[in-house]
Amino acid sequence: MSKYATRPIESVLELGCGGGNNAVHLKKQCRMTLSDISAAMLAVSRDANPECEHVEGDMRAMRLDQTFDAVFVHDAVMYMRSEDDLRRAMMTAFVHCQPGGVTMFVPDSTQETWTPSTDHGGHDGNGRSMRYLEWVWDPDPRDTEFIADMIYVLRVSNEPVRVESERHRMGIFPRSTWLRLLTEVGFRAAIEPCRYPGGENASAFVGVRSPMRQWVWPVGEVTFNGKTH
Repeated sequence: MSKYATRPIESVLELGCGGGNNAVHLKKQCRMTLSDISAAMLAVSRDANPECEHVEGDMRAMRLDQTFDAVFVHDAVMYMRSEDDLRRAMMTAFVHCQPGGVTMFVPDSTQETWTPSTDHGGHDGNGRSMRYLEWVWDPDPRDTEFIADMIYVLRVSNEPVRVESERHRMGIFPRSTWLRLLTEVGFRAAIEPCRYPGGENASAFVGVRSPMRQWVWPVGEVTFNGKTH
């Protein structure tokens, strides 16, 4: 993010922080404010990041009385299932981003890279064991949603296993939609390749806010692979 910002990145707002795994690393470099719609997830994050400020809020509507040098949104943005949801999340990022600051959205995938998939794994420890199966599929490729079904098999000591399941409805959009919406809310948009384990199919969408407080980038001007369009 720092290569796009025209101001030092000292403060960062993370929207959809979940259990605070990103902040464990990012807080070493900057002052973090962490937000999430789930009070239970914030409780987990507070345990991991007690030195960070935590705020309960929906990324589509949250408004804080402060701005930040950067705003970061990781895979929680996948829960934005419509263009309106995604635009509202981007507007939240925009209004909390200082002039000269930058926002970065890192969805798991776009329509260009998404594929149906399954995954599985698990862990053992302290008398407890867990195995999971993730099944990602799309009942209607014509819309902007897909489904991730999760099945968990849980065991305590030698007791019979317990099976739990949950369904996540998630959003998927083409790169062109990401870039268009970023410019519509006032950012200059760019795409950065992802270089983290498990993010091989992901793209980071960067929104740069003009250093001029009242100035808005022209709609339609975006950067892709270093070229302005």
